[in-house]
Amino acid sequence: MERPSLKFNLPDTHEEGKLYVVDSLNNLNKLNVCPAESQRSLEEEENTGGPGESMAGSNTRNQCLFFITFILTLTISLALVSFVIFLIFQTRNEVDQISSRLLAEKKNIEDLKKLNNIILKHLNRSRIKE
Repeated sequence: MERPSLKFNLPDTHEEGKLYVVDSLNNLNKLNVCPAESQRSLEEEENTGGPGESMAGSNTRNQCLFFITFILTLTISLALVSFVIFLIFQTRNEVDQISSRLLAEKKNIEDLKKLNNIILKHLNRSRIKE
C-alpha cells in the first residue's frame, strides 16, 4: 500500500493558525495510515493527552516500579544475609558448648578409667592374699 505524500503550500498565517493546520494534517495523516481498528486507540490517546504523555507516564511508572522492586530486593537480601550471619554465630556458640562438654566428659572418662584400674589392682591383690 503506497502512502500518498501530503504536501501543501501553507499561506502565511499567525502561529496559532499554523499549529492548527499542522495538527489537522497530522490527524488526516493518521486517518490515512492507521487501519479502522486503531481509531479507538487514537481517540484514547487524544483524550489522555497524546502518545507522548502516555509514553512518558508509562516510562515513569516503569522506572518507579523498577526502583521499588530494586529497593525491595536489596532489603530482602540484606535481611537474608543478616539471618545467615546470625545462624552462623548461633551455630558457632552451639559447637563451642558441645566441644567444652566433650572435653569435660573426656576428663570424666579418664578419671573413671583411673578409678577402674585402682579397683582392679585392689581386687587382684585381695584375691592373691586369699
